[in-house]
Amino acid sequence: MNPILPSATRFLERELQWLKQFISARISIYFQQKGAPATMDQYPPPDVTVETGFYAEFVKKHQLDRTQRLLLILAMAPHLRPQTLDMFCLKNKNLDRYYVEFGGVQVEGHGGFWPTLETVAFLLGSNDLEQRSALMQLFTQIRNNESALIQALDFSHIDDHGSAFNSQLKITENFLSRLFLGKAHSPAFNHNFPAQKITTALNWDDLVLPSDVLEEVEEIKTWIEHHQTLLEDWQLRDKIQPGFRSLFYGPSGTGKTLTATLLGKATQLPVYRVDLSMIVSKYIGETEKNLELVFKQAERNEWILFFDEADAIFGKRSQNKTSNDRYANQEVAFLLQRIENFPGVILLASNLRSNIDEAFSRRFQSVIHFPVPTLEQRYLLWQKAFSSQERVAPDIDFYEIAEEHEITGGAIVNVLRTSSLMALRQGAEHVTLIDIQQAVRREFRKTGHMA
Repeated sequence: MNPILPSATRFLERELQWLKQFISARISIYFQQKGAPATMDQYPPPDVTVETGFYAEFVKKHQLDRTQRLLLILAMAPHLRPQTLDMFCLKNKNLDRYYVEFGGVQVEGHGGFWPTLETVAFLLGSNDLEQRSALMQLFTQIRNNESALIQALDFSHIDDHGSAFNSQLKITENFLSRLFLGKAHSPAFNHNFPAQKITTALNWDDLVLPSDVLEEVEEIKTWIEHHQTLLEDWQLRDKIQPGFRSLFYGPSGTGKTLTATLLGKATQLPVYRVDLSMIVSKYIGETEKNLELVFKQAERNEWILFFDEADAIFGKRSQNKTSNDRYANQEVAFLLQRIENFPGVILLASNLRSNIDEAFSRRFQSVIHFPVPTLEQRYLLWQKAFSSQERVAPDIDFYEIAEEHEITGGAIVNVLRTSSLMALRQGAEHVTLIDIQQAVRREFRKTGHMA
């Protein structure tokens, strides 16, 4: 079933009809055809006030003006109705070529006209230098992530040394996915894109942390929800950097990854875990290139970036004794600058705070220690893990188990899985105390400790 509702489709039809009329009128004015309108002022964009659907809501939310809407619907036209742009396929008979003032580029696999920024400039008045200058400013704002259109338009393919007006108008995959599928686009996890979306079925109430740790985590949540108010309404943009950077450190299994995931779930922002092993490359420049792909997508789509085992690449820099040392330190310097300029939320996780380069630590808004849970916290974690009472033998005392074993929340989840599988293998209806004790011993053997 197509998620574009009839009401949303009607608005897109009106927007495409407006584009068609706009192009036809502009061409007739340009060629001084008989009956051409005097100005383009009689072609305002359709009223969006009462319209619904993803596209209409995007236009309303960001209060897009005529130029911005023209730019957006023109970029969408090859996907929605490419024949709308056939009017640009005119040849200049005197020069035996297409009109350069119309712009447009050849795109592999697309037989029609694909618009460029030059196409927008033509529609707005190709000889009007003021309009051209304003369009160039808008293009720069989009590329610098200073315009809401960064969520819809992708100019990352543009060579900085080329002409901006020759830039192909491309719609982001995420915008198209939301328009046609009704959901956000999740890039495929591979060597070209070394980040993977992480989710959880748990909720904020399932987070078991010391009260002081939870308060620091709540501060990040408050920033996500209210940073625009702080920067804009309170006018602190000149004093406070955009973005929030936090280091989570503590033993494995203490809730660092779960906390990152729940922050995203609570604020409705996707969380992407960056695979550092896929980023680090032996080829000079590849590390920065791989990271930049992730950062660009994260900026455009408002992702939270989570770097697990961050000391693998954010660790202490070595002395420049060899060329490899110098290049490794260049990578760290690049990361330091990129993270500092990132306007969103970045979370780094490490087992030990001392493993992280001090230059990074100074730039964190918070450094949060995730300790091994106390007895009371362990008891709560055992209860939450084995919440299905009908699957637990009645003689099990989780407080006694929590008192006997100093174990993390992550390890308790592993015990839940192992002991449940033991019960199923034996054909039992309940997890027994013996199952749990055996699973605990196995968990301790994994870490080289005795239960």
